[in-house]
Amino acid sequence: MENYSDIKQSEKGAWLSLIAYILLSAIKLFIGNVSGSQALLADGLNNSTDIIASIAILIGLKISRRPPDSNHSYGHFRAETVAALIASFIMIAVGVQVLYQGVNKFIQPALETPDLLAAWTAAGCAVVMIAVYLYNIRLARALNSNAMQAVAQDNRSDAMVSMGAFIGIIGSQFGLPWLDPVTAVIVGLLICKTAIQIFSKATHDLTDGFDAGELELMKQTVAEIEGVESIKDIKARVHGNNVLVDTTVLVDSRLNVVQSHDITEEIEDQLKGRHQVADVLVHIEPV
Repeated sequence: MENYSDIKQSEKGAWLSLIAYILLSAIKLFIGNVSGSQALLADGLNNSTDIIASIAILIGLKISRRPPDSNHSYGHFRAETVAALIASFIMIAVGVQVLYQGVNKFIQPALETPDLLAAWTAAGCAVVMIAVYLYNIRLARALNSNAMQAVAQDNRSDAMVSMGAFIGIIGSQFGLPWLDPVTAVIVGLLICKTAIQIFSKATHDLTDGFDAGELELMKQTVAEIEGVESIKDIKARVHGNNVLVDTTVLVDSRLNVVQSHDITEEIEDQLKGRHQVADVLVHIEPV
């Protein structure tokens, strides 16, 4: 199963993202209002959704660290997936709001040109988010954490959104004021797109969906093990960041218990080593 100390390490990255989002969203919303930049306001609202998402991930990671109990034999690892699902609904709601505000600003008869301060604010915030992304992606790779991988990708997306706001505001300085609200609309679409991706991944995992291609590779691994005559059944599911596999294999009926057990151990070792499987349940049947 996933290492509980790794989850605790992951919380550090989630905390870093949360603090960065709180500070940057406050700065962007303030400067956006002062400068009249819809793109920067949209970017600030985007970061506010990230605050909610970061809190949800922190709560999920905290619950995930609880050990197995009588009602949760496999532990509480799916708590972070449930948190991500909740966060996706909040993100969609904010994304729709950003889209509405951007379109409403675009269709107004007079469009104000945002102050240049908004552009440099967006650029500075983008640099900060790139630094946060680099820290979290290194942490994700070191811990092999899917949750932190998602956090890091979100950090990178936010950096790109801020750069988009910067481009939109700069463009408006060159007689293209409509470029700023257009960028706000694009930001709203990016928020919705990210939310839908999080929703799809969370629902896929919660309904025990699993990648068919990866399952086929696992099947090939098991089939190559000496002593396995054929595979009657193999299935897998995701439990938080853990992959759980159940398989039924056919072996020579003349094998004794020790020999059959050795095959079972080899199957477990190969799946854990080659496919990063957390737990394997092997059922042996005679040919």
